[in-house]
Amino acid sequence: MTAPIDRVLAGLDGIRPAAEEFYRDLHAHPELGGNEHRTAGRVAGRLREWGYEVTEGIGATGVVGVLTSGRGPVVLLRADMDALPVREATGLPYASTVTATGADGRERPVMHACGHDMHVTCLLGLAQLMAMAPGAWRGTLIALFQPSEENGDGARAMLDDGLARRVPRPDVAFAQHVLPYPAGYVGVRPGSFLSAADSLRVTLYGRGAHGSMPQAAVDPVVMAAMCVVRLQTIVSRELAATTPAVLTVGSITAGTSPNVIPDTAVIELNVRTYDEATRRQVLDAVHRCVAAEAAASGAPKQPSVEHLNAFPPTVNDPEVAGRLGEAFRAWFGEDAHTIELQTASEDFSAVPHAFGAPFAYWGIGGIDPDTYRAAEERGTVRQDVPVNHSAAFAPVIQPTLDTGIKALAVAALTWLGADGGP
Repeated sequence: MTAPIDRVLAGLDGIRPAAEEFYRDLHAHPELGGNEHRTAGRVAGRLREWGYEVTEGIGATGVVGVLTSGRGPVVLLRADMDALPVREATGLPYASTVTATGADGRERPVMHACGHDMHVTCLLGLAQLMAMAPGAWRGTLIALFQPSEENGDGARAMLDDGLARRVPRPDVAFAQHVLPYPAGYVGVRPGSFLSAADSLRVTLYGRGAHGSMPQAAVDPVVMAAMCVVRLQTIVSRELAATTPAVLTVGSITAGTSPNVIPDTAVIELNVRTYDEATRRQVLDAVHRCVAAEAAASGAPKQPSVEHLNAFPPTVNDPEVAGRLGEAFRAWFGEDAHTIELQTASEDFSAVPHAFGAPFAYWGIGGIDPDTYRAAEERGTVRQDVPVNHSAAFAPVIQPTLDTGIKALAVAALTWLGADGGP
């Protein structure tokens, strides 16, 4: 008997042209987080055509399609839909020229600079193939299209809007992300995969004065400079060399004139860690360091520390990821890998955690293999291969699209195939 995955993927050649065209259209029409109305509408329309029970507007623009084919496990597959405020510089014929008004009221260029358009297209492609081959699998498939991943609030918004009451409880959940590896690459790992991320805004309070009379001031610019130096020692001097973490100060804002010492300075920073103990240690150290520098400077009051957003760590279930890794190796051969730790962050894990379901998250490559190989031979991968969030990042359509659809099929059918089970 033909294996379930072969039966499902037998329809791939037939849907490929339409899927590629859908991707180009989606790439040319990106939408910022929480405003994915066009994308969500197109997704919902396709799912309905294929017989899915569709719910729209979960967490503002989230879409869920549910398809059942007999009794069996419940598998949830997730794709994120939102784009970024980036001006596209890929030179592609289907490049975005879209602009949108951001939360601050400013008009911004918008681009799918992180590959979410590829994620949506891959999941839709798999959803169509599963609907075309109901006899090849048993159980329930949940196709979840999430808004506002980049803002870190999309998964939580769907949960707060009753997602757990609107869909069956999944036995297992999966998600994937296109990354700057050669197209065709598939990589998963048990345990820690993506870091937690915390973004903070620190406001330092000084006392303003004329630039010629610093003795009358408490200079928050100097205070901020000392904080930046001190903060860099948290990872390098307070964590073991075997404990991965990143602390980046991405923004310093102070003053309006070269001859005026301002009253305040603002630092914005980002922290990446892989477990809760390290996360708490680093965040506590940030509070301690900025408070100490303020005290050393004689600041009139202690700094305020505002938590802007937080992403949980993505920690794959070892059993699920192990089983999935075996399935990937069986299907993709030498293109299946154990991927290394990634310092990027995600909010996907909030969904399976809410259901108490195990999950696995993996990466697929999106860079033209010849381009990647040439850069590798030159030793210039870091310089020549665009990464996610770059204005030059755009996955090659093929074989990225086929790989993403196949990877989702392998994951789903490892549980939903004739011999599958939770």
